[in-house]
Amino acid sequence: MTKILDELLYTKDHEWLKKIDDETALCGITDHAQEMLTDIVFVELPILDSEVNKEDQIAVVESVKAVSDVYSPVAGKIIEVNSLLEEKPELINSDSYGEGWIFKIKLIKLEDLDLLMDAKAYRNYVDVD
Repeated sequence: MTKILDELLYTKDHEWLKKIDDETALCGITDHAQEMLTDIVFVELPILDSEVNKEDQIAVVESVKAVSDVYSPVAGKIIEVNSLLEEKPELINSDSYGEGWIFKIKLIKLEDLDLLMDAKAYRNYVDVD
């Protein structure tokens, strides 16, 4: 069953964002996205210290079934990447909201957060009860 966590924000492209504090957030792909991709075999991580705009393509997740782009949910600066995924990309399958996070971003435009879906809206979007 697809997990959707109430404390996260979501995009229509199936990325999630968790605010750490007023200026930083952790991001990854949703449990729904990893279920659709099935077994993830490779992750191309974002470029550290790069500045990105909301909806910029910044990473790639490759599974046995498909290759999928990962987009930034907000504008900001990439301040950390999950280098564990280079050796263990399957962490996204086993723990997409925990050890499978992809990047940490320093927020530039806080108003971008207002454009993301809360858990209830995302549940409706993916039609999961």
